[in-house]
Amino acid sequence: MVLILLVAIPLLVHTTKGGTTGSAGSHYEMLGSCRMVCDPYTTSQPGQELTAVSPPPQDYSGKKIKPGFRGPPGIPGPPGERGPPGEPGKPGPQGPPGPGPGGYSPSLYTPKIAFYAGLRKQHEGNEILKFDDVVTNVGNYYEPSTGKFTCPLPGIYFFTYHVLMRGGDGTSMWADLKKNGLVRASAIAQDADQNYDYASNSVILHLDVGDEVCVQLDGGKVHGGNTNKYSTFSGFLIYPD
Repeated sequence: MVLILLVAIPLLVHTTKGGTTGSAGSHYEMLGSCRMVCDPYTTSQPGQELTAVSPPPQDYSGKKIKPGFRGPPGIPGPPGERGPPGEPGKPGPQGPPGPGPGGYSPSLYTPKIAFYAGLRKQHEGNEILKFDDVVTNVGNYYEPSTGKFTCPLPGIYFFTYHVLMRGGDGTSMWADLKKNGLVRASAIAQDADQNYDYASNSVILHLDVGDEVCVQLDGGKVHGGNTNKYSTFSGFLIYPD
């Protein structure tokens, strides 16, 4: 009896399909010595292998998907090959001549700065003399409305002034040439029972950019002379730094 069972069990195949309860079917096979395969998803026919079934992919068409976080930057790549050299630039302007046997040669370009103006109106007291009858103003660095020359270029400059005193009352007149408010030259005219007398002086000054030069009274009266230019103020650049 035991021998019959040992021979019959390996050949036994039992299949159970649930159809009466409405639940998913199950398939069991007893193969060989107690080998059981369970497939709760698909039902295979006897003698067929069981196959796995993947779920269908989701459809994202027409949907806005929120982007994820930005990842860290990647490692920089290797440098590229060196490009070809560019075209040579245009030659620059010619420079000034260098030192020679007798020192530095004159520059190819010398700035032109000069002015000359006369005094039309009468002034008195401590006024800055506004020489408003301008004859020469090369560079326009003298301003007749203020009576001041403003230095545009550092260098050595020459200035001279001649002021006609309006006397006849026994008084004297003083006229000072000032650089940035400091007296650099003075002139005096005294009334010795005369109606007119001159006060004049000249200076050579080093100026820096923005320095101002003018002529200012320090007492007395100045005769204007309309367009006759009895009183004048002039200056020019001797050489730049």
